[in-house]
Amino acid sequence: MRTAALRQLPLWGQDEEVAPGWNVRESPRARRLSVRVWRDGVVEIVVPRRTRPEEIARFVARHRPWIERQRQRCQPAGHEPFPPQRIALAATVEDWDCALLPAARVPLVAAEGRLLLAAEQEPGRLRLVLRRWLMARAQAAFAAPLAALAAEMGVGYQRLQIRRQRTRWGSCSTRGTISLNCCLLFQRPEVVRYLMVHELAHVTYMNHSARFWRQVERFEPDWRALDRELVQGWRQVPRWALA
Repeated sequence: MRTAALRQLPLWGQDEEVAPGWNVRESPRARRLSVRVWRDGVVEIVVPRRTRPEEIARFVARHRPWIERQRQRCQPAGHEPFPPQRIALAATVEDWDCALLPAARVPLVAAEGRLLLAAEQEPGRLRLVLRRWLMARAQAAFAAPLAALAAEMGVGYQRLQIRRQRTRWGSCSTRGTISLNCCLLFQRPEVVRYLMVHELAHVTYMNHSARFWRQVERFEPDWRALDRELVQGWRQVPRWALA
């Protein structure tokens, strides 16, 4: 995964100061500006390459009230411990206790609701190990429900691909590959099902036309509320899973 540059975001109108906990991330894949408020209060503005500072400033000004409301609901910045003591996967209704194991021979052992991590590993290596476990868990958790839903909708797809993306929850390629973000594991089952319906509808309609949304609504009448929840779903994702 390519690492994009992070820049501190100035408090516009007070050019000599810098907003603590606010960052701009330039992404080569971003097509538009977006904002994410992590659950520890850190604000991340994702922008396409070569976005002008004044354009970012206008975007932040428009969304500042929403950003501040989200930050008020968060923990103080920096209070998300790592390694985590517990990982709650809302999609599968699972709780995993995490513990460091001295002198472990393997990086991670998963058994009976416990994740045992080799204590000698560097934090960066621990994050990599946990992310790999998360992707494997997502593959195991999403494969059967996606296949069953495809059969219910009467559509076919070539394969399921699990990815770990910072800006997209899922996609459907023209070749019929359904990609799902492993971080969907932190969303409610109803939200995950809606996202699957959404991507499977793209097998037939590779757009967001009226016919596409009618197909989505046929299998998920409450898609509007679930879509709004999914937009805010990044707040449920721990930073180690994506950062």
